[in-house]
Amino acid sequence: MQTYDRREERTGFQEIRDYDERFDIQADFVMVYGFRDLKARIAHWKKHGYVVHLMTGVSWGEYQDYLYGRFDGRDHHDEGQVNHNLNEINHGKDVPYMVPSVSFSHYLAENLKKAVDAGVEAIHLEEPEFWVDAGYSEAFKREWKIYYKEDWKDPQATAEGQYMASKLKQFLYRRTLDRLCTELKEYAMVKYGRFLRFYVPTHSLVNYSQWKIVSPEASLIDLPTIDGYIAQIWTGTSRTANIFRGVLRERTFETAFCEYGIMQELVRGTGRKMWYLHDPIEDDPNHTWKDYRSNYYCTVVASLFQPEISTYEIAPWPSRVYTGTYPKEDGTGREGMPEVYRTNLTTVMHTLRDMQTDDVQWLTDTKQVGVLLADSAMFQRIYPVGDPYRQESQQVTWSPFYGLSLPLLKSGICVRPVQLDNVRRFAGYLAGYDKLVLSYEFMKPETPDVHNALAQWVRGGGTLIYVGDGSDAFHSIRHWWNRDGLDYRNPAEHLFECMGLERDPQTGVYPVEKGFVAVYREYPGHIAKEGALCDAYLKLVGDAFDASGDKLKKDARFALRRGQYVVTAVLDESDSQGGLQLKGRFIDLFDDKLTVVKDPVVTEGQVKLWLDLSRIDRSSSSDILAASGRVSDLKASQRNLSFKLTGPNPMTAAVRVWTKRPPKAVSASVKGEPIAVDLSYEQESGTSYLTFASSTEGVKVKIAF
Repeated sequence: MQTYDRREERTGFQEIRDYDERFDIQADFVMVYGFRDLKARIAHWKKHGYVVHLMTGVSWGEYQDYLYGRFDGRDHHDEGQVNHNLNEINHGKDVPYMVPSVSFSHYLAENLKKAVDAGVEAIHLEEPEFWVDAGYSEAFKREWKIYYKEDWKDPQATAEGQYMASKLKQFLYRRTLDRLCTELKEYAMVKYGRFLRFYVPTHSLVNYSQWKIVSPEASLIDLPTIDGYIAQIWTGTSRTANIFRGVLRERTFETAFCEYGIMQELVRGTGRKMWYLHDPIEDDPNHTWKDYRSNYYCTVVASLFQPEISTYEIAPWPSRVYTGTYPKEDGTGREGMPEVYRTNLTTVMHTLRDMQTDDVQWLTDTKQVGVLLADSAMFQRIYPVGDPYRQESQQVTWSPFYGLSLPLLKSGICVRPVQLDNVRRFAGYLAGYDKLVLSYEFMKPETPDVHNALAQWVRGGGTLIYVGDGSDAFHSIRHWWNRDGLDYRNPAEHLFECMGLERDPQTGVYPVEKGFVAVYREYPGHIAKEGALCDAYLKLVGDAFDASGDKLKKDARFALRRGQYVVTAVLDESDSQGGLQLKGRFIDLFDDKLTVVKDPVVTEGQVKLWLDLSRIDRSSSSDILAASGRVSDLKASQRNLSFKLTGPNPMTAAVRVWTKRPPKAVSASVKGEPIAVDLSYEQESGTSYLTFASSTEGVKVKIAF
């Protein structure tokens, strides 16, 4: 394990509370949250070695001074988001979600200047969110008039009104972020001569579409003032139930797999930064530690199957993780985090800092298929009264998307959500894919030129699988495919023409020069609900594979190498063929004892993270393989290994090390005072397991061998 400079900012966390050694998890940077006691909190975290950022909400927060007119003398309650029942949508008591007006942007800018003055190096404007059910406030009606130059329309009366409202909602938050980032970057440069970075922590396009929220998402790529993002994905988003073969249930790993997948599309090829978030618990405080722990591992493993990203937010609010209490398994009360989870969690957090590598390889025969997804999926999440899909759109299952993606993932295909909007942004954007799935029954292409790019990709040898029956009410909205002399009933007709096919091809596989277009005439939401339709969809996908000279094998076992680490998952509800076996000796990084396992087997429904002992650099004399804390002052010689480990207090720290020879002696001390340390040596692997009391002062450990 290497040691890393905090300036690399590989891991971080957000925290509203002041520094406390109980949750000093030794990440690289901290995002102090909110404006309360800002200077003092920044100073305290800096004193303990952290790079300091600021995070605050851009759509909600403790902004009562603005609401009640204490900021500028005008009451701003008319700027809260209001739903179709004319009720204000709130994030908490007296904390409405805001319509992001120009005056609200000005208010946020004045507060953010205080953070710049206090010395933060970066600002995170989190969760730009406009609820699909909103759009009825006076402030939004004013914005509609300004933007569309026509009177406001009820967003839920027609499909067109819903689409127009959602496009405006996205524009308003994109405008706000652009104004804030531009103004504050200039302020920091003029006043202090320093470059200020801006990041947007945001849920995934998958989650916002599922939860019926509009956000800027991929449109932020067009703003040069944005330096990157945090992918806010965790148990709370990924455990949202979806339907597969008619069964509604939580599928945390599968959902997270899709969520993390689409988020990497915001930075691919841009040079911007992305941190993947995990949460050891979640916002709902009514689950047990066992539940939190198993779901946390699902999100960690799902994120690690996206090897283009190797930086992480390792916890939101570590204070609520390390000091909070949650229901006991037997229902007799509440309890704090179990000691074994505290130790292992901290180990996993520090392992995540070590994930950057070019050595990435599938160890299973895993095929990749892209599922195209556009920002417009957020624009049509509520269907008008009287529409046959109205009732379904009132739910959060979002079956059209999962009807396309879950059957593939459950068949052992690596599903990669691909941002359709980026096809026109980046030349060669589709070059890394040879098979793509597309449907316009739950989203729309914003411009026709994406079809020219798709057609060129197919003619060059790509295989496009289109699913849809043309039944979506949003096909009838005024848009490019039915305006200015065009008379297509839906955008798919234009797509097929670009491919040289009839406007309305029937189900089947069609050759297009070097490539193929497979068509399945079914509404994708029905595929999620009916097993027979799911089978027919997978048969068509298999036929498309066959036509392209490839072969689809149904084997829902996944194993990916990332340097010395191996990420594994075996899915349930699928053909897992008896589990997955790895050959060799591996450290189980989800075990608090960091047990070494020979030829481990991953069973159905399990996710695991391993360290492959065959990848140890045995030319050296020793190595730290895993540790529940930050390693520094690392020194290795032919006879000794010494290091300092810093972590939360209280906690039992655990370390597994490899040494060329068996250890002869071990000692540990804090500020020169000896402390107890236990060591057990395993001859077969040549590794030792150490435990001792953790300390925020740092424990100095020396092993002689």
